[in-house]
Amino acid sequence: MTDLIARREALLGPNVPTFYDDPVHIVRGEGVWLYDAKGRRYLDCYNNVAHLGHCHPRVVEAIAHQAAQLNTHSRYLHEGILDYGERLVAKFDHGLSQMLMTCTGSEANDVALRMAQAVTGKTGLIATDNTYHGNTTAVAHLSTRRPPIGGYPPHIRRVPAPDSLAPLGGSPKAQAKAFAANVAQAIEELEQAGHGFAGLMLCPIFANEGMPGLAPGFLDATVNVVKRAGGLILCDEVQPGFGRLGSHWWGHELLGFAPDLVTLGKPMGNGHPVAAVVARPDVMAAFRNAFGYFNTFAGNPVSCAAANAVLDVIEDEGLVENAEAVGAYALGLLLELRHPLIADVRGLGLFFAIEFARDGLPDGAFCGRVVEAAKDRGILLGRVGRAQHILKMRPPLPFSRENAQMLATTLKDILQEMPA
Repeated sequence: MTDLIARREALLGPNVPTFYDDPVHIVRGEGVWLYDAKGRRYLDCYNNVAHLGHCHPRVVEAIAHQAAQLNTHSRYLHEGILDYGERLVAKFDHGLSQMLMTCTGSEANDVALRMAQAVTGKTGLIATDNTYHGNTTAVAHLSTRRPPIGGYPPHIRRVPAPDSLAPLGGSPKAQAKAFAANVAQAIEELEQAGHGFAGLMLCPIFANEGMPGLAPGFLDATVNVVKRAGGLILCDEVQPGFGRLGSHWWGHELLGFAPDLVTLGKPMGNGHPVAAVVARPDVMAAFRNAFGYFNTFAGNPVSCAAANAVLDVIEDEGLVENAEAVGAYALGLLLELRHPLIADVRGLGLFFAIEFARDGLPDGAFCGRVVEAAKDRGILLGRVGRAQHILKMRPPLPFSRENAQMLATTLKDILQEMPA
């Protein structure tokens, strides 16, 4: 292990992150399990990349079969991208009927920003002040992990994110109106500064903000503000999409609003690098005519075969229904957990959050101790939130009731042994 860490530092440079204080050396994955170099298995309750479970045999077979036959770019005619795209856009309403493929969610979000600018002829963009939408230069300017060199560019506004511990407007009831008012103010600032307003990018369930438990209709006032200003709603479905929420295929369906475009990423290929933007034809045409976009690897036959197999498995194995049923069961178990620092427990399908606070303030240190203790007991978790004080759990969709029991029992044991 020490040798691996030294080799990483020597080759990859400083500040290359790993999970956990004592990193895990993973060598194999199968279903909801990951296995380390010593043969120990870990229940993966964090990795939404392996949407169908790690190394799903149908996806592996689809990739291998297509790779042995043909893999090239989309400037040649090929049925694969069309067969997949027709299936994908059929999952959407609101006139979202055209698709542009990329390799990563970061690329998809970068394209989405340019689509908004192409449609409106303006450059101003808005996101929340506690989010992450990728690592291209353009989307990194929206994110909060590290401020860009020279500060945030003047055409970007970052509005206060919805929060469960400190709700905007002073109360959960006032939060939706307060969020919309902040967006309206940011739009006015962009207009007065001469940038104009192109679009608002958000995750519909505010996953990186800690999934603060927002009810359907929360974004109605904000959507109205954006539409009145002539901007676009850019909906990042990388985390909630493809049925993770159980009740709906997409987060915007659950919240009840119509986006102008949707971006997709990690779960789309179950680990194969494939992503996309799904948009209305008028939005797509504006972008295509303004930018003439081409991406060598996006939409290649192997990527499309992987993505098509993902849709097959979700449908054939009833994984959306499983997310709803097992998600409700797991949430019930998590709601039974007791500890003085638990401020809230919430969940949507197979997406859960446990928020820790001390005297009403986020307790990131305690949350970090829980994550490390869970890893030591064979459960892989993550954390999120402004202070990294929220346990973030996104297990693969084949997650079972037995897996949920293991998760809840392990957390119960950990919390009982950790004094406040």
